[in-house]
Amino acid sequence: MAKLNNYFRDTIEEMRYNVTWPSTTELQKSAGLVLLGSLVFAAVVGVMDVSFNKALDAFYQSFAR
Repeated sequence: MAKLNNYFRDTIEEMRYNVTWPSTTELQKSAGLVLLGSLVFAAVVGVMDVSFNKALDAFYQSFAR
């Protein structure tokens, strides 16, 4: 049990004193970039989905006649 307590104590000390945390402005910029990248990726996937759907519908309709 002492090893587990030492592990958690060392982990807390490491996180508190040795980790360099980003500033609020850096964090907001990074979050904005992630949001923008996610929206662009979603838009690209959405366009691909619509285009493949239309292409497959046209393909299937060519056999229905």
